[in-house]
Amino acid sequence: MIRIILIGFMGAGKTTVGKALAAELGVTFYDLDWYITMRYRRSVPEIFAERGEEGFRDLERRMLHEVAEFENVVVSCGGGTPCFYDNMDYMNSLADTIYLKAEPEVLAMHLRMGKGKRPLIEGKTPEELEDYVRETVQARETYYSKAKHTVDVTLLDTSVKIQESVRIIRKLLKV
Repeated sequence: MIRIILIGFMGAGKTTVGKALAAELGVTFYDLDWYITMRYRRSVPEIFAERGEEGFRDLERRMLHEVAEFENVVVSCGGGTPCFYDNMDYMNSLADTIYLKAEPEVLAMHLRMGKGKRPLIEGKTPEELEDYVRETVQARETYYSKAKHTVDVTLLDTSVKIQESVRIIRKLLKV
């Protein structure tokens, strides 16, 4: 049975690497934010607007407890998921957890180029975004570092590098 959970800051490539890894392993991929969106028929920004961050984090925790029980899956979590409640300990108790780690400058660049709406960074100037990313990554590092494995994905800018990250993860997990 395969159960892998990817964590890391937004923009690190959890969904990109997760989809590639799941495809290579022949298992199902779940993005936790997508799962929440499908279950509640509301986007993450809509849920944030309706319930606030605290309400969203509670819902996120409950959905994590559903998805983390599935077998033969690769799950990608939102950047804040490991930092609330007992989520990180819970994930470690059920799965192989992997922290996809990237430099704050790279994360900020990915977020600036991204097309999706992200409630926690909406409306920030490039300088504010980079400061926010640097400060938030530093604050979350305590949680992220609890993952069983860490993979550096700072230079995840081509399909070859994505496949290299998948190869590294497979080697780490022996799958």
